[in-house]
Amino acid sequence: MEEHILRIRSINKVTHDVLSIKLDRPPHYEFLPGQATEVAINKPGWIEERRPFTFTSLPTDQYLEFTIKTYTDHKGVTNELLSLQAGDELILHDVWGAISYKGEGLFIAGGAGITPFLSIFRSLNADGKIGHNRLVFANKTEADIIHREELEKMLGQQFINVLSLENKPGMSHGFITEEMIRAQIPNENARFYVCGPPPMMDAVQSILTKIGVGDDAIVVEL
Repeated sequence: MEEHILRIRSINKVTHDVLSIKLDRPPHYEFLPGQATEVAINKPGWIEERRPFTFTSLPTDQYLEFTIKTYTDHKGVTNELLSLQAGDELILHDVWGAISYKGEGLFIAGGAGITPFLSIFRSLNADGKIGHNRLVFANKTEADIIHREELEKMLGQQFINVLSLENKPGMSHGFITEEMIRAQIPNENARFYVCGPPPMMDAVQSILTKIGVGDDAIVVEL
């Protein structure tokens, strides 16, 4: 079992409840955009409390980054992360993950489900290959949109926001619908990348099945 104890370089808030944590990167540590690892806090009582988090840095960056939604309603790992600072340590384990880029398509994310797509979009953007990829990003409120400005800069009009609890100009209100998905399919050979809370994923996959999208064209985290 691979294990790396890594120092936190920086820890900052991205939104009111999302952290960006950057770590020293060990030599020869490799991952692909969309992949994840199990992370634990290197403090007594927390070392065995592993949680899966997705890399949001580029494979070529000299650091590792995680973008993590925190929950303060119980004393779990993400709540404990809020007490950490630069110089503290995290423990990383084996790299894994089923989400990887397989060609142009429609990315559908809910909340923190955007994280595997961040590294993918950043990688595509760095290579000048955003192409016709589109993103439908569902959140409760405008304040919940993770890295909104960066996504707008990378994707432009190919970035569609959906808010369930607010009605804001330029954004869809409610939930992801069949009509919305049909309107955003970039081409007939499009892939569909889906990541978010289980109820959202179930609803989206039901829509994709209904409109005739085959399982081989759907990329999800199992």
